[in-house]
Amino acid sequence: MQILYSLRLSLLSVAVLCISAAYGASSPSIALAPVSADLTLGKADDAISRLSVSLAADPADAEAHNLLCRVYYQEERWDDAIHECEAAVKLMPMDSGYHLWLGRAYGEKADSIHSIKAYGLAKKVRDEFERAVQLDGENVDALSDLGDFYTAAPGIVGGGKKKAQGVAQALEQYGPAQAHQLKGRLAEKDKNYAVAEAEFKSAVEASNHAADAWMSLASYYARRRQWDQMLEALHAGIDADAKAPKPHGAALVDAASLLSRNNQDPQLAVRLLKLYLD
Repeated sequence: MQILYSLRLSLLSVAVLCISAAYGASSPSIALAPVSADLTLGKADDAISRLSVSLAADPADAEAHNLLCRVYYQEERWDDAIHECEAAVKLMPMDSGYHLWLGRAYGEKADSIHSIKAYGLAKKVRDEFERAVQLDGENVDALSDLGDFYTAAPGIVGGGKKKAQGVAQALEQYGPAQAHQLKGRLAEKDKNYAVAEAEFKSAVEASNHAADAWMSLASYYARRRQWDQMLEALHAGIDADAKAPKPHGAALVDAASLLSRNNQDPQLAVRLLKLYLD
């Protein structure tokens, strides 16, 4: 039984994870900047090679361990990711971002095993997310992930609606768009679909029509099997990404994944992936 939500909230492929790994909660040092370039370009093997050399020279480099964790995360090598993120946290236990990524790695491992052991990992996910927020109450990514954990996880491992609502209130100050998305997921879980749709739309407005907010709305419509609305939001997200000051194409892969997973317009999905690769 799957007891955790997927921590990759959008339907992202490995290509998108390469991008998110390069721009996570902790910023790489100048010496590790080439690794971020490798990740952005999807060159995981090159990134692993660079980081292995860096860690051989300095095993106590917490940021190198964290980046290697994120490379393994993108490769879905959960045990390796956990090992490296644990090393980063041990070296720098007061870094909020390191705890966040360790929690994400635990979460994906829990989702992958589908057994009673997942419950123990789920508690570790909760602990790491909560610690990340304790260390930096303005860490929007950590707040968002913690809120989603509380929303989706059963009470036996620390989930709960009231806890999620508390996180949503905290997010209102630091990440209004993410606050609306969390409220949308809470309403969706309660089957209050009118409120859920309104919250996801409010997230689009609060984000100034950012591509990822449009994709969250499209994902909601996909879960509701409202295909026309999904396509409308999907195209809006693609347009928003193209008009962004620094478009990175993540919306293209996200849109292609949505279409593919829901058996909608496969030809468009292929065109979007080709456009991303170009």
